[in-house]
Amino acid sequence: MDDSHIRAVAADALGLVTWRKSRASNPSGDCVELAGLDDGGVAVRNSRDPRGPALIFTRAEIAAFLRGAKDDEFDDLIA
Repeated sequence: MDDSHIRAVAADALGLVTWRKSRASNPSGDCVELAGLDDGGVAVRNSRDPRGPALIFTRAEIAAFLRGAKDDEFDDLIA
């Protein structure tokens, strides 16, 4: 797999972005948080490591992922 297109930055290096997580997130803190970026991208981080790495995706990449998640394409990963 070629991952040369993956962008990762320290989450705190993104400045003042608004991180949010799903309303369905559990209280134990096992959550993924997302933030919209000024350039149109979307940052994704682990809520347990707020200063750790954030992966940066384009809007098209996030849209494709969300479509797949809504269509149950990833259910086999949690079964």
